[in-house]
Amino acid sequence: MPSLHQDTYRFGQFELDLGAGELRRNAARVRLQPQPFKLLGLLVRRAGGLVGRDEIRTELWPDGTFVDFDQSVNFAIKQIREVLGDSAERPLYIETIPRRGYRFIAPIESGVREVATEPRPPSTTTVRLQKAVWTNIAELRLAEERRRRVTYTALAALFILAGALAVYLLLFRN
Repeated sequence: MPSLHQDTYRFGQFELDLGAGELRRNAARVRLQPQPFKLLGLLVRRAGGLVGRDEIRTELWPDGTFVDFDQSVNFAIKQIREVLGDSAERPLYIETIPRRGYRFIAPIESGVREVATEPRPPSTTTVRLQKAVWTNIAELRLAEERRRRVTYTALAALFILAGALAVYLLLFRN
């Protein structure tokens, strides 16, 4: 029978276990530094709602802590997005609300962690389907990004080759 862990959240291919301090992707542990991990936990716990910049400051950096807040938050969000395969332009997980804060937008399954395998009741079919869709979207975005990098690299090589050919023709035609 599945046991309940109140601090476990599933979204897409990921499982965030706040109690254990772990983020897992397809059951493999993913490294995330402490501040980004805390920020991800805050966003996931408040999924669907706006988490304001002041609330982030209070939660992550207690009174008396002096940091460049804007740069630190931006860096933490960048690390989270990198680990999740997310982007600011086309977010799957974290939506930026300019000058106000962030919102976790992916569907979440919380509090359930399977310990033993059992047939799932029909009510979880929708959750499994949502997870499969989000996983596919994430994989498509990663493939699109790889394709874009290969295209840019090929174009750069083509321009370098064309430039080299132009230089060769100019030097040896005279």
